[in-house]
Amino acid sequence: MEAFFRTHAYLVEHTNAPVRRGLMDEINWNDRLIGIKGTRGVGKTTFLLQYAKENFRCDDRQCLYINMNNFYFQGRGIADFAGEFYRTGGRVLLIDQVFKQPTWSSELRKCYDLYPALKIVFTGSSVMRLKEENPELNQIVKSYNLRGFSFREFINLMTGNDFKPYTLSEIINNHDRIIKQVLPKVSPNRYFQDYLHHGFYPFFQEHRNYSENLLKTMNMMTEVDILLIKQIELKYLTKIKKLFYQLALDGPKAPNVSQLANYIETSRATVMNYIKYLADARLINMIYPVGQVFPKKPSKVMMHNTNLMYAIYPIKVERQNVMETFFVNSLWKDHKVNQSTHENFYTIDETMRMKVCDAQSTAKTRNTSDVIYADYNTEVGAGYRHIPLWLFGFLY
Repeated sequence: MEAFFRTHAYLVEHTNAPVRRGLMDEINWNDRLIGIKGTRGVGKTTFLLQYAKENFRCDDRQCLYINMNNFYFQGRGIADFAGEFYRTGGRVLLIDQVFKQPTWSSELRKCYDLYPALKIVFTGSSVMRLKEENPELNQIVKSYNLRGFSFREFINLMTGNDFKPYTLSEIINNHDRIIKQVLPKVSPNRYFQDYLHHGFYPFFQEHRNYSENLLKTMNMMTEVDILLIKQIELKYLTKIKKLFYQLALDGPKAPNVSQLANYIETSRATVMNYIKYLADARLINMIYPVGQVFPKKPSKVMMHNTNLMYAIYPIKVERQNVMETFFVNSLWKDHKVNQSTHENFYTIDETMRMKVCDAQSTAKTRNTSDVIYADYNTEVGAGYRHIPLWLFGFLY
């Protein structure tokens, strides 16, 4: 136990989170069992340590961070360890990568039942289905999702500003006022392309080649997050990777499931399951027409975020595709995004029609009266229906 406390104190003392994540204020920290899900590389470990740093002294033994990667836990269960921690005065246990212990869900349930004054906050992969696949936790766990940096968080980090997030309603109805508060302090266009290329994953701050680091992260998403958690045999890994690469090459469009099934030599049903796993891992987004969901075929499959598009070689990155990927990913957190096969606009929350356009374009389709336009190649809006695309990066 002493070794864990020493590691905890060192990690907390040396944690540096220059941008405070908005999720920190969305969580009800009074709950006893809190799950933080997120794709690999978005900063879940830093998030846990930042919580500890904000609420406890480094040497306060009421709080302890542990990582299930430690081989120690191959021979000791979470509940047994938590009991020892609890009996020595521990009250907040932060567990990183909880899924690395096979019986984690039943162990957490045991902790919840045995130690009523103990709070557990744990992190897990976005692939995990905390409540659906773990009925013993269904009524007791509160689940949250940590995402990569928004464009707002990226700008705050790069410029030292403290811009706050806005709701979609605020952006649509008050974008002129919001823009007037932002533009005197920073030029969004100066940072937008950098964000699209390398700003989503916090590890861009590390002194390593970002694209190579992202490729390693993407491989870990398939090799660990999908195979381990979904309990898929290793021999099928190549098929999943081939499918993902082909979807990336095809660009944002409806997948041809029959062709993909022939390409990776499997059934159509398996292709759809693999596509769902890739979406769960936050490698792709599946867009459906209003009223349709998996297991139906999506009307469009696109990369989850723009950084992934630039990391996969050799893809010809089309600017319109990049901008639409940014738009969908920005809205995905709190809003429902749909699109039919034959429509060139998105339906948001089943009621609002929106379209991503080049502000320099003079296409007549821009005059549709019930569509709100997210315009790129501009920093300012134009009336009620034309909003600069970058501003949707301030949604969280």
